[in-house]
Amino acid sequence: MTLFCPAYPKPHSEKASKLSLFWHARRSWLDALYERSYSMQMGEVHLPGVDLYMVNDSQEIKKVMHTEAQDFPKSHLMHESLEPLLGDSLFTTNGAQWQRQRTMMNPAFEQARLNVAFPRMLGAANAMLERLDALENDVAYDIEVEMSHVTADIIFRTIFSTPLQGADAHRVFDAFARYQALAPKLMLPALFGVRWLRLPWLKWQSNQAAKEIRTLLVEMVRPRYEAYARGEDQGPEDILTAFMRARDPQTGEPFSFEELINQVAMLFLAGHETSASALTWTCHLLAKSPDIQGRAFSQVQSLLGEREPEQPDMKNLPLLWNIFRESLRLFPPVGFFARESAQGCPIRGKQVKAGSTVVIAPWLLQRHRKWWQNPDAFDPDRFDREESKQAIKHTYMPFSMGPRVCLGAAFALQEAVLILACLLRRYELLPVEGHEPQPVGRLTIRSENGVRILLRKRISG
Repeated sequence: MTLFCPAYPKPHSEKASKLSLFWHARRSWLDALYERSYSMQMGEVHLPGVDLYMVNDSQEIKKVMHTEAQDFPKSHLMHESLEPLLGDSLFTTNGAQWQRQRTMMNPAFEQARLNVAFPRMLGAANAMLERLDALENDVAYDIEVEMSHVTADIIFRTIFSTPLQGADAHRVFDAFARYQALAPKLMLPALFGVRWLRLPWLKWQSNQAAKEIRTLLVEMVRPRYEAYARGEDQGPEDILTAFMRARDPQTGEPFSFEELINQVAMLFLAGHETSASALTWTCHLLAKSPDIQGRAFSQVQSLLGEREPEQPDMKNLPLLWNIFRESLRLFPPVGFFARESAQGCPIRGKQVKAGSTVVIAPWLLQRHRKWWQNPDAFDPDRFDREESKQAIKHTYMPFSMGPRVCLGAAFALQEAVLILACLLRRYELLPVEGHEPQPVGRLTIRSENGVRILLRKRISG
């Protein structure tokens, strides 16, 4: 069987000049990579605004992300980029502030336990099928729109115990798409020491996009927050209620309203945007791989027949798990993690100065020529082969690693398997002739020209 190799930005043959790097990275940081990026152990570039080190050495990665993580906090430039949208939330803070938030929020994630969340996931998946059933058969459709809707609906139901309606879903999708497109244009001038190049209207547009999303969340949170503060009915047992009950372990104080919005915004965006990105690419990979798609459909049909999926079924769909894991390998939603060296330290024999940016890039690690066989091919079965075990152990990290590993990893995996099972049992996914999605690396890895596929309804019986 010939394995499908999805398109990705062709790397430059040689390392780009600083001017060329600036120009290419304005559209997508993937455009700034060159051929040796996929085989080197460490690369460096010294920009006017920062010294940047790209680390692919597995032992050094473990040090930066895990064993010495306290010495490599999140980059202040990343905080600056996300602050208008997420504020000082768990995703953007460091040190004692991050630890306080993490401690306060941990109990809330009881509401995201797999068995608790599953009925809400299933409700959103069935709503997805209703929307897709209303589309014409065999017509090209940008599946990115629906994957963004269904994943936002799931996290909305988990946080607020209410579905996300169509108009609001599109509002969030459009606003975040604008925010993503502007992010590299606003971040790059700081890297190159020319902050004055940040055009005021681009900053205004970015802030407006963030405001649209946060306004929707404020409208959802405020009535329940005020009712809770008055001692009235606390509302349903969901993540929002758990957040409102959370108390600082030192002072006993709850989250302020602004803090609450920051954490809800973080959870909402992180909880749906990354899953939407990964599921969109998974649909593309399946549409281009009919043999693998056929095997997956057979496994779903054999297990479920005509009945509704149940939570225990999820662990009995191993091929779907591998398909999604392989999609996360090829298209990790967060393609790079930026850390900042708090003090001078050696990395692979180089003396890295305090304040330098250290980048760990799942996009590179998970396609690295040293670790992976046929690294650019879509091959879900690699996760069952002995030859892949070391690569998986040392360089597979779509959910990060160490103390800041994604709290929602198990949630995202179950959500993805359920959505794929529901989608495949109802539809055959087919490619659109002449359409090739073009990956761009911004805050997440999306397609610049959408991901269009044909949905062909399966004939039951």
